[in-house]
Amino acid sequence: AMLRLRLLTWDVKDTLLRLRQPVGQSYAAEARAQGLQVQPEALERSFREVYRAQSHRFPNYGHGQGLGSRQWWLDVVKQSFRLSGVQDEAALAKLAEKLYGDYCSSHTWEVLPGATDTLGRCRQLGFRMGVVSNFDSRLEVILSRCNLRHHFEFVLTSEAAGFAKPDGRIFEQALRLGGARPEQAAHIGDDYSRDYRAARAVGMHSFLLRAAGQGEGPEVPSEHVLPTLSHLLARIQK
Repeated sequence: AMLRLRLLTWDVKDTLLRLRQPVGQSYAAEARAQGLQVQPEALERSFREVYRAQSHRFPNYGHGQGLGSRQWWLDVVKQSFRLSGVQDEAALAKLAEKLYGDYCSSHTWEVLPGATDTLGRCRQLGFRMGVVSNFDSRLEVILSRCNLRHHFEFVLTSEAAGFAKPDGRIFEQALRLGGARPEQAAHIGDDYSRDYRAARAVGMHSFLLRAAGQGEGPEVPSEHVLPTLSHLLARIQK
C-alpha cells in the first residue's frame, strides 16, 4: 500500500551518527594528554554506572530540576573519573570541560554508512525532515559539524522539548513542527521501545534500523525493519 508520507523524523545516535570510539577510550586518551594514566576498561565501566545513576536521578538532563545538560555532563565526566581513581579536583574540572567540548566535534562522531546519501535522496523526493533525539543542546552543532544539519527543517532534542522518548509528547511536538498528522509521518530509529514502539503509539509509521545479527529483539514486521539505512527508500516509495 502506498504510504502517503509528508514528514520523516530521525533519531541521531546509532541511526545517523555513531561514536568513533567507545567512551572509555576517549576519556582515557584525554586523561593521558593531561598526564594521567587511567585504564579505558575501568573508565568504560565507571561511565556506564554513573550515566545510569545520573539518568535515574536527573532524567532528561535534570530538565525539571534546574540542572541543565552542561552541568549534568560535567558531573558525569568528573564522577566517572573519580570512580576510576582520579581524586584531583582541578584535574577533574579540566577533564570535564575538555571532554564536554570534544563531544561536539566531528572527530568524535562519524556518519553511519548510507546516511548522507539516504537523507539527500529523501529530500530530493520532497519529504519534510526533522530530528527527534534524546540529546542535549549540543546536537545542532554536532549535526552541522558532521555536515548533516542542512537536511532538516527542525532539530528537536529532549532537552528542548522537555520530554524524552518514549514519551509521546516529544513526537507530538515534532508533528506540529513538521506540519503533519501522525499517519503522514514516519520515524526512523534504532531503539525498539524509544523509537519504533513510541512513534507507533502516537499513530506514526516507524522503521527500526536493526543490523543483521544484532541480537534478537522483540518481533517487528520485516517490512518495518531496515538492515541498513539504504533500505529506507524502497520501504517508503512502495
